[in-house]
Amino acid sequence: MGKIYTALGLMSGTSMDGVDASIINSDGNRDYSIKLNKYFEYGDELRQKLINIRSKIFMIDHLKAYFNEIKDLEREITLFHANSVNEILDTSKIEVDLLGFHGHTIFHDSKKKITKQLGDGKLLSQLTKKMVVYDFRQNDLKNGGQGAPLTPIFHNAMANKFLKKELSESCSVNILNIGGISNITQTVKWDELSIPYQTIKACDIAPGNCLIDEWVRKNSKNKYDNDGELASIGKTDDLILNQALENFNIDSHYEESLDINDFDISFAKGLSLENGASTLTDFTATQITKALVYFRGSSKNTIWLVCGGGRKNKYLMKSIASQVVEDLNKIVLLPVEKYGIDGDFVESQAFAYLAIRSFLNLPISFPNTTRCKGPTTGGTLVKNF
Repeated sequence: MGKIYTALGLMSGTSMDGVDASIINSDGNRDYSIKLNKYFEYGDELRQKLINIRSKIFMIDHLKAYFNEIKDLEREITLFHANSVNEILDTSKIEVDLLGFHGHTIFHDSKKKITKQLGDGKLLSQLTKKMVVYDFRQNDLKNGGQGAPLTPIFHNAMANKFLKKELSESCSVNILNIGGISNITQTVKWDELSIPYQTIKACDIAPGNCLIDEWVRKNSKNKYDNDGELASIGKTDDLILNQALENFNIDSHYEESLDINDFDISFAKGLSLENGASTLTDFTATQITKALVYFRGSSKNTIWLVCGGGRKNKYLMKSIASQVVEDLNKIVLLPVEKYGIDGDFVESQAFAYLAIRSFLNLPISFPNTTRCKGPTTGGTLVKNF
C-alpha cells in the first residue's frame, strides 16, 4: 500500500438537481475508504439556468454563440461548488489534500473530440484554498479517446473492495450505471488488472434517465418520474415503441461514447404524460436489456450491480427484469446497496479517487474503456492560493 491521500470529489450530473460530494481516503490503487457523503441541492433558479443552456447546445457552434451566457453560468456553478466544499470542510473538520472537480457537462461529442464541462478549477482553488484537479476528459480526447466513461477504474476498485469473495469464486461482477446515460463496466480481479490495463472493459450503452426526465419536465411541473409512478399508470404504445427501436439500433453504438443529445423524445409526441413516460421508459429498458445480454460474458454467473439514479425507478427496473427473465441463470440484477454501497454517491467518490490517481500521474482511462491509444492519465492540477 502506498501513501494514503484524502480527496473530496464533486459530481453534478445530467439530472441537474444538485451536487454530490464525497470524501475518500485512497492510495490511488485498490485501497480506499469512504469518510463522508453529502448532497447539495440546486435552487430552482440555478437548476432552470442549467436546463435552459443544455437545451440550447446541440453543436460546437452553439458554444461560441452562447459564450457569455456559458461563462456567467460557469462562474455561478463554481461558486455553488465552492460554498458546498467550504461547508463540508468547516463542519467535518476533515483535512483534504485534493478536490476532484468534474463540473457540469453541457456538451459532449466524442466523434469531434469536443467536450465542455462548466467549472472553473482556478476559481474553485482560490475560493477553497485547496489544490483542485479538473478538466478530466481533455487529455483522453487528445490521446484518441472519447472522453468517457471515466469511472470504470473506480468501479473496478469498488467491486474488488465489496465483492472480493464473488470475484474469487470466478463470478463476473459488472457494474450497470443508470445515470443520464447508461454505461457498463466489466470488472476483473485487481491482481489480474494487467499493465497496461487491457483487461478492464467499459462503454456507454443506452439512454438512462435522460429521455424520461426530459419528457416529464416538458409535460408537467415535476422534475422527474418519481419511482416510475407516471410510467406505471400509463400504457406503452407498442407501435411507437417498436418503430423507435427500429430507428435507433443501439448495438452499433457500443464503441461510441454517448451524450443526451444523441437521443430525443420526439417519437413520443402526442402521447399523454403517463403513456409517454411508459413508452419512453420501456424504450430505455429495452436498450439497456440488449446490452446486458450482449455483455453478460461466458462465466457461469454474472452479477450486475446497479447504481445511478435510474435504479430508483421501479417501473424501469421491473421492465428490465421482465426482459431478462430467460437469462436469469446468467444475469442477476442487484442494487449496489445489497453490498453496503451507497448508490447515490458512486460518481462523486469516483472523482475523488480519479483526482488522487491524476495527482500520482496514474492512468484514468484505457483502450477498452474510452478507446484511447494507450493508458492515459488526465485532469489538470491547479493551486491558486
